[in-house]
Amino acid sequence: MTTARAGAASYTGTLALTAVAPLVWGSTYFVTTEYLPPDRPMFTALMRALPAGLLLLAATRALPRGEWLWKAGVLGVLNIGAFFPLLFLAAYRLPGGVAAVLGSAQPMFALGLAALLLNEKPTVRKVAAGLIGLFGVALVVLKSTAVLDTVGIVAGLLGAASMGAGIVLTKKWGRPEGVGPLGMTGWQLTAGGIVLLPLALLIEGAPPALDATAIGGYLYLGLLGTAAAYGLWFRGLAKLPTSSASLLGLLSPLSAAVIGWIALGQSLGVIQWLGIVIALGGTLLGQLAAAPKPTTQLAEPVPVPVPAR
Repeated sequence: MTTARAGAASYTGTLALTAVAPLVWGSTYFVTTEYLPPDRPMFTALMRALPAGLLLLAATRALPRGEWLWKAGVLGVLNIGAFFPLLFLAAYRLPGGVAAVLGSAQPMFALGLAALLLNEKPTVRKVAAGLIGLFGVALVVLKSTAVLDTVGIVAGLLGAASMGAGIVLTKKWGRPEGVGPLGMTGWQLTAGGIVLLPLALLIEGAPPALDATAIGGYLYLGLLGTAAAYGLWFRGLAKLPTSSASLLGLLSPLSAAVIGWIALGQSLGVIQWLGIVIALGGTLLGQLAAAPKPTTQLAEPVPVPVPAR
């Protein structure tokens, strides 16, 4: 296998692994509605973040030091501590999938911030990919009877901006030497969980009683939906272009729609399936726009034997 082909295969593998994260996140709605206590979004966000973060800290035995104390805190707030509550607030205030549409604006925020902080030019193809994906998601989840709510809209846009900023700063700062993706994931989940803890207690009070079903749901969200998924996500952010990784987030609402169709019997009409195809097309276009260009390597000159004299 040539160097160019090996590089392309490695890039494709990283892309596929990173895409697993938003596909898994798409199951959050199903698990939350079917297995968890109702009307406890802050407690659910806390249970997703803090136990998983502490578990990863114990497993990796890596703690942030120096400037990474505040950097891990900032990333933890943007990716977890602020994003989770804003996401749930928008979902509760905006029926009809409007929250998912607003969340799908995240790639556009990421493109703008990447241009400012990473000097990554927002090309026409990248912007078009984000808009196409956003339009496709809107076709999948948006209902004509959706009622708009100012607080919900602001929360949805702030959540998208928070995740977009988290993606760009994660790319900009990278990781300290010797710390792997799971270590960085543990730092951010713990920081975000610490922020969520007082909010959950103040807003929702004492934790609810949990049965075996709820415990199983929280274990799934914490271990697979958060620790493992975010580990893959942060690993991919370190290796993929910002626009490529951010557009993969469009897979989450599509995954949620398909899971709802399979597991909950929710209907998907022609418009919804068309939206899924369009959103996937936008995501694919974004990957083509961000994929590294193969380089043509010149063959080494073959030495010509000089006849002996």
